[in-house]
Amino acid sequence: MDLDALRHGNFSKLGEAVTDWEQMTKKLADLKKDAEDNLKAKADKANWEGVNAGVSREFIAKTAAEFADAHTQADSIAKILSDTRGELISCRTQLNDAIRRATEQHLTVVDTGDGAFTVAGNTRPDWASDPSGKTGVTDQKVVDAFCSEIQGILTKATQSDNTAAQALQLIVDQAKYGFSDAAYVDRDEAAEAVAAAEKLAKMAKKPDSMSLDDIAAFNRTMAKYRDDPLFAEQFAKQLGGRGTLQFWTEMSQAHAGVRGSELDTMKDLQKNLSLTLATASFSDSDGMQAWKKDLIAERNTSFHSTGSSGAIGALGSQVISSLMHQGQFDTEFLDDYREKLFKADKAAGNSGTHDLWVKGYDSLDLDFGDGNGRDPLKGLFDGLSHNPEAAEHAFESKSDLEHMLGTTRYTDRGESLGRALESAVTGVAVGDTSSSAPPHSTAQVQIMANIMEAVAQPDGGADLPSKGLGESFGNMAAAYMPEISQALSGSKSGSVFLTGSEAPEAFRGGGVADVVRFLSLTSADPAGRAGIIYGESIYTGGLLEAHLSDPSLFDGTRDQVLKDIGKNAGIIEGIVGHSVADGEVKGFIDGEKDYNDALKQKGDFAKNWVQIAFSGLEVPEHLGGKIMGSAVGGMGGAVADSAIDRLMDGQQAEGAKDAGLYVSAKDLYAMRDSVSLQTQWSTEDALARHHVDLPKDGTDGTIRDAVNEGWDASSQLLSNAKERP
Repeated sequence: MDLDALRHGNFSKLGEAVTDWEQMTKKLADLKKDAEDNLKAKADKANWEGVNAGVSREFIAKTAAEFADAHTQADSIAKILSDTRGELISCRTQLNDAIRRATEQHLTVVDTGDGAFTVAGNTRPDWASDPSGKTGVTDQKVVDAFCSEIQGILTKATQSDNTAAQALQLIVDQAKYGFSDAAYVDRDEAAEAVAAAEKLAKMAKKPDSMSLDDIAAFNRTMAKYRDDPLFAEQFAKQLGGRGTLQFWTEMSQAHAGVRGSELDTMKDLQKNLSLTLATASFSDSDGMQAWKKDLIAERNTSFHSTGSSGAIGALGSQVISSLMHQGQFDTEFLDDYREKLFKADKAAGNSGTHDLWVKGYDSLDLDFGDGNGRDPLKGLFDGLSHNPEAAEHAFESKSDLEHMLGTTRYTDRGESLGRALESAVTGVAVGDTSSSAPPHSTAQVQIMANIMEAVAQPDGGADLPSKGLGESFGNMAAAYMPEISQALSGSKSGSVFLTGSEAPEAFRGGGVADVVRFLSLTSADPAGRAGIIYGESIYTGGLLEAHLSDPSLFDGTRDQVLKDIGKNAGIIEGIVGHSVADGEVKGFIDGEKDYNDALKQKGDFAKNWVQIAFSGLEVPEHLGGKIMGSAVGGMGGAVADSAIDRLMDGQQAEGAKDAGLYVSAKDLYAMRDSVSLQTQWSTEDALARHHVDLPKDGTDGTIRDAVNEGWDASSQLLSNAKERP
């Protein structure tokens, strides 16, 4: 920055810009609130059908999100501009003060252009005859001191101006269309993030020079900034697509086989790097677009570490996928990468996938911890599990879905695939306990139907739960209890079995047999079976609380509601119980210990289902179309929570010996009684919670008879759906 430009700078225009942006931020805050409280909230509650269900709802949700991003971007710009203006005014004040003091010392400060200036002492013609030989009143040390001070002020002002411009440009470039969600409190914060990224990228370009201490410092910085959009983008761009893959190849090979604290350090590095790249992937800047294209283009390139003598290196796709286990990557990027990886995987056939990705790569280990990174589909599936939209896109094709399920017989990718399928059909990222589950879309329900059909195939689906998919199948069954319940209960049962699903009747008709076989076969896995039990108990508890607290939800008697809900509980858990009795699970469960352990382990996780899985359940339109959360106040959370606690604690029935819930599930009658007790207790909780006066004995009897009826009906449903011993 030129001296005169700062010295005589008029920052009133910048001040006006700050005021304008601050006012814009306030207006956008109001629009953001209105979009969230009215636009999106009403869209979530609306009963969408046809094209509107698949297009309009999503468009409105994204529009509401754009208002939030617009507010964030405007707020960041306003704060950076305000901070920069304050810094420049401060620098101007410091400069003018320095020039004033220099003048008092008989010095003149002159701008010579192009950022240069001079500090010179004032002279008089008669000084040439001064006996001392001096030509001025100030010595060189004073001149040098003022030069240094003024140069420091100009450098600081230049840095403030340049870094502000860089940060603002990066923020704007983040989103090609719409707005960035990058949030900063001032210019310093944004500038520090960019500087940190440049420093780490410079280190990553010379991985062989990084000591363990360097890696530890690298880790600390990346852990601090991994969610920062400017840091992430700048790091990825500086390193480049190929450079990113080479860096991880070098790191994984240089530290292969490590133990103890070094292993922990490398695990942290892999996690932090993955999360950073996930954040970077959302930038739409030209540089990041090029980075994403380069990364995918290198998927078939063989990467070798420096000094490696081996003939076989790591494929680019293996390196990419090993960095996808953590974080949510951009949907478009995942779509592009998945399309190419799926095409290659399908070309090898179900049984050829092992030879395609694993055979011949025996020395390769790109993952610190579980797995070795040789199968790139595992990392991709983990990436999809954290992005429900991309996961849904991945499995909309029935042929792709069937192929991936089929490959689990020849690979160990089952668990990763299961997590991706969970994300696809529920709309909630695996591990996300903060987001409400959206109502199931028609596309999601169809994927779920295709999964159940694949599992139900007599000539090829029975073993899928044992291939690492059982737990996820159980979680998916839990999330689809409303649709499953309507399918098993028959037509026009939606007024009892409430749901916000866009296709609540999709499992009816011929699909009922698939539902029955899916539930039966999923029971083979201890965690899958636990998921079904928890899902049914939570849904039953929520329905009981909803209907008993608000009789207007069902145009009939409370007795009829209790019968319908109790019978449904008996049917669903009867399918599980009869499957156990039929020996369906003998090959997978060693006694009841595995199941009881799974029941306890899944309990804490199941509590999240109460909060997120049923938040969109909708009252029938002819009864007002209310969302159950607003009708009940938390969607029956208290009753469902109590049901979970009972399952986890194995609560004993009063006066009975060893009659805890499900402790003897191989005994059909013991399991049937457990279902009856759980439903009766949930009914009692709901009655007490909402002060509903119904006769206890009569209510218990209604529930017991209904559960028994459903339990008996489940046996016939199983016989209709599959051969039984």
